[in-house]
Amino acid sequence: MSDLPLRDSHIEPALGFQICSQLKLRSLTLPVLHRMYAEVAIPLNVLQTFTYALPASFAAKAKAGARVLVPFGKQLLTAYIVDVHETLEQAGQAADSYEVKEVEELFDTEPLVTAEMLELTKWIADYYYAPWGEVIKASLPAGINAEAETLVSITQIGRNALTTVFAKRAASVKAQALTKLAEAGFLKSTDLAKEFTKPRATAVIRELEKEGYVTVTRQVQQATVKPKRQQAVRLLERAPIEGSKPLNEQQERIIKLLFDAGGSLSFAQLSEQAAVSPSVIRTLEKRGYVEVFIREVRRDPLAHLPKQYRVGNGADDLQLTTKQQNALNQITDKLQTNEYAAFLLHGVTGSGKTEVYIRAMRAAVDKGKTALMLVPEISLTPMFARRLRAHFGDAVAILHSSLSDGERLDEWNRLRNGEARVCIGARSAIFAPLENIGLIVVDEEHEASYKQDESPRYHGRDTAIMRAAKANALIILGSATPSMESYHNAHTGKYTYLQLDERIGGRRLAQVEIVDLREVFAQYGKQQLFSDKMKTAIADNHARGEQTLVLLNRRGYSSFTLCRACGHTARCINCDVTLTFHK
Repeated sequence: MSDLPLRDSHIEPALGFQICSQLKLRSLTLPVLHRMYAEVAIPLNVLQTFTYALPASFAAKAKAGARVLVPFGKQLLTAYIVDVHETLEQAGQAADSYEVKEVEELFDTEPLVTAEMLELTKWIADYYYAPWGEVIKASLPAGINAEAETLVSITQIGRNALTTVFAKRAASVKAQALTKLAEAGFLKSTDLAKEFTKPRATAVIRELEKEGYVTVTRQVQQATVKPKRQQAVRLLERAPIEGSKPLNEQQERIIKLLFDAGGSLSFAQLSEQAAVSPSVIRTLEKRGYVEVFIREVRRDPLAHLPKQYRVGNGADDLQLTTKQQNALNQITDKLQTNEYAAFLLHGVTGSGKTEVYIRAMRAAVDKGKTALMLVPEISLTPMFARRLRAHFGDAVAILHSSLSDGERLDEWNRLRNGEARVCIGARSAIFAPLENIGLIVVDEEHEASYKQDESPRYHGRDTAIMRAAKANALIILGSATPSMESYHNAHTGKYTYLQLDERIGGRRLAQVEIVDLREVFAQYGKQQLFSDKMKTAIADNHARGEQTLVLLNRRGYSSFTLCRACGHTARCINCDVTLTFHK
């Protein structure tokens, strides 16, 4: 069997690739002078990398950062090349230690994972003791990897066995599996696992295959997310042929709409706005006035914003306070050195930290660099994104897990292609494929939500610091209540300390008074829920017609009730949650 052809390097894996488990692929591989080997990271819970041989058909095109399809046990998995070697010794393997499996397919001739991102993900894997393959997978948009599924089909021998071997054993698991396969023709192994549990189904499939009753094949499935495409119409520059039939009213309306729209519109939009049937547009296409084509459409997560937020109308004429300007000057001066530096911007609420962020990001972009801003919660992203869009227009991209897979892929591609030079997002945006990064901003750096609580576990703030250090970029850590470690680093000289201790316009901070309820208890001789000061303040506030917000640290007297004799707890009859007791 000849080598499989190299597929397109587009981000979508090619379709319809089948591998029969009963055949040895690439058994007639052409000889090469220097056989190449790929060291790959597997996106499973394994800490080591694995070495695979690269077939001659694409060995010269394989690069670190590209995705490949490899056999791993009895599975086919998408893995990531982290290095390419000419010999097994270079890969740290003995030449005769074991038989080296071959890479089944190369998905990318241009790597998806840059050298910088490979270095960063390797640091995360080592520092947080996480599988390198899982970290690389987390750095890429969800849904772009090819997935392989196992298909089980019944053979003619298997059909005959239903009437002979299993005629008196119809209740056995093998007979039930064969019956289902005979009815359907073929089934996915996952469908059989739902019927008989995964371990049992795997064992049954293995036995049936060994006896020749079924055939097992593996098929690479289409990526679950791909670019969105639509049919569009563009206006062609064409002088009317002498003696040709003149345009009617509908056709002239189409030409005018296309001209007013800058030359092109989607097919559906043009048909709707011109109030014509598709046949009218097709007639114009035949006469050479327009061209119908397929184009990719960007799924913009901020498409709902008013136009003024999308064209870069930021308020750069705002007058900064003296302390804001001083902080900004220190940041922009360091930006000119092209060296790593970290700043802790310690600013009280309302002191104008965000304006300093935006001005610093503008300075980085004006210098030809890119900028990244991290926020602790997804809910904060739209607010900051609107402000950044007002300053940078469509040069801003958003990355966070609440976007649809399609939106996330489109934004990721815009950053990778250089169409967007500013990125904002939550924790996972630290993996944004920005080139020549100049500034990273981490807002509310003290927030615990920067910690990833599932594998691969990492801290977004600390990873941002490391990325800035590796890229010789600046990083600004902003907070009204800095974390202890950041505050310590700022006062030991590791970070530059910038302080904004006054609110914009001289507005006063809210007054805080702590009431010791032990004194209230001593005064009344019993427990009081509200102190006299609090009740007086609420009454005065109410008399002024203003509202009061009272926050309690716990709802109810007890979060659950327990019978000490039998261990019974009162639970909700609908959801099984323990009931809260209100005394």
